[in-house]
Amino acid sequence: MLSYLAAALPRFTSPAARLLALQCALRVNTRGQVRLPSGLLRGMRLYGRPELWQELAHANWLQLPDLKSAPVQVHLLDEAVLDQAPGRRARRHAAHWALRPVPLLMPHTAPPAVRLTALVLAAHTCAQGHHHADMDVLAHLCGHSPHQIAELLDRLTTSRILAAWHHHRDMDEVLWRLPRECAPPRSVVHPRQHHGHRP
Repeated sequence: MLSYLAAALPRFTSPAARLLALQCALRVNTRGQVRLPSGLLRGMRLYGRPELWQELAHANWLQLPDLKSAPVQVHLLDEAVLDQAPGRRARRHAAHWALRPVPLLMPHTAPPAVRLTALVLAAHTCAQGHHHADMDVLAHLCGHSPHQIAELLDRLTTSRILAAWHHHRDMDEVLWRLPRECAPPRSVVHPRQHHGHRP
């Protein structure tokens, strides 16, 4: 679904609007309708943010809803969202997971750009402990430049959501390690070393 949204939304769509669009896409019914409770939007710190809905409406992705209604009822305009696998039950489960993307749990007070980056990393985190993804893929899914991704990864490391990360420039691949994991792999270095230093 992150890949779908990266293709469906303009590159300049804000991280907060992307997080909102993700919940809409995961909760949509077969008629393109979504009901978002006020409590959900408050928990995401997106309640009372009409500019986010305007972003998505300007992109012709949804019809601008009446934000005074509770719950907010939304109609998605892109029929391609209905063709995304898997089915509704799995999507609902994913919608709840996206709010607290284990194992990269972020406080609700974290900025949307940091929360979105953590979510994308969590989607690429594997149980075996070898976490990696192409830099271009991360940048595409987050709607950022590689330089912005590097800054956000530094912020995740400073806040101890990540233990370390490294940009393998030869392969243009990002590798990261979680705090609970043991000694870092040879290809992972401290974030202060990622500019110009080889592992």
